[in-house]
Amino acid sequence: MRLPLFVPIVAAVALAAGACGAEGAADSGGPRKARPITPVAGCDAAAWSDPADLAPDRAPARCKAGAPAPRPLAKKTKITISASTGSAEFVAPLRFGIAKGEFAKENLEVEFKQLGVADSIPLLAKGDLDAMWSAPEAAFFNGLQQRFELRWVLGNYSSSPQSKSGLWARAPKGAAPDAVRLGDAKVGTLIGKGSVITYPMSRVLGRHGTSLKKVRFTSLTGPADTVTALENGGVDAAWMVDPVWKQVDGRPGFQFLGGQPLGEPLGGLIYGPGMLRKNADAGVAFVRALIRIVNTYFTGDYKKNAAFVGELASSLGLKPEALTAVPAPVWDWEIRKGTTDRLQKAYVEGGALGKTVPESEAVDRTFYEEAVGHKP
Repeated sequence: MRLPLFVPIVAAVALAAGACGAEGAADSGGPRKARPITPVAGCDAAAWSDPADLAPDRAPARCKAGAPAPRPLAKKTKITISASTGSAEFVAPLRFGIAKGEFAKENLEVEFKQLGVADSIPLLAKGDLDAMWSAPEAAFFNGLQQRFELRWVLGNYSSSPQSKSGLWARAPKGAAPDAVRLGDAKVGTLIGKGSVITYPMSRVLGRHGTSLKKVRFTSLTGPADTVTALENGGVDAAWMVDPVWKQVDGRPGFQFLGGQPLGEPLGGLIYGPGMLRKNADAGVAFVRALIRIVNTYFTGDYKKNAAFVGELASSLGLKPEALTAVPAPVWDWEIRKGTTDRLQKAYVEGGALGKTVPESEAVDRTFYEEAVGHKP
């Protein structure tokens, strides 16, 4: 998961708005024109689910392995996509798909650029980037309010039920998680209040008698610092990412309070105006390839396949044990109804966002609906 700071992101979006003017702003004249949707072989009723289904044990949408089959574009098309890192598991389908030639099957040439969110959003709005593999953070919504034409078009993953990436607290030995009350606790974090993690953190804090406004946040410089700060009492609680939480799991005096909501992806693919309107065929082709990659390689507990883990680790520049140290995430290309509302509520609560936009101005599900042949 990306852990950007909020302040420079907002500054970048604001500067871009002034610099780009009408060039970076949406000038679409209304919703994108509907495109024909036809049945897709290998993608039956299991290839989609009701976006309003928020059950934590909901089965993610799936097609058969190898589906949806490639439909190569008539002309080779280059797509430039950014992510904040090229070596974390959240970019696995993208990096592995490039290495395996899945995008080339669609006649797509994919250029990957490692850029932070602060740099990516203005470039995406101007058309200098085609896509961003990230999340609808506060900067994304600030961009929408600057009339940037951006849409979240594809989900990425939700946490495994076995994962304990999330908020950990110091607690008396034997204390039940529900009994931990945080009040005005000092909370250590690597993130700013404009990160998507603000949403699950707000939920967890609410279950333990406090809120984003009541706790005292202290910035930590790296994942290892979260363990040290929690151990020496420098903080009362800390948000721990994979695989750092393994260092305190099962130890007396430390309690896992909760993490990302199960069954609800909080990030994925964000398109700018080029893919949304100027080259929607390429936009669908890119989504189709990503969905095929998930269906073919990232289903179930794929980390039990040592050969695949070795291949995946190589594509990410990691050691296999870095991947097998934590449970496999649940890859899920769909976007749940109301996720952007819940994210924005947390951003407003934390002071990272002043006003909100409706889901219809932030989400476009039509790309994956067309890719799997589902008519809503």
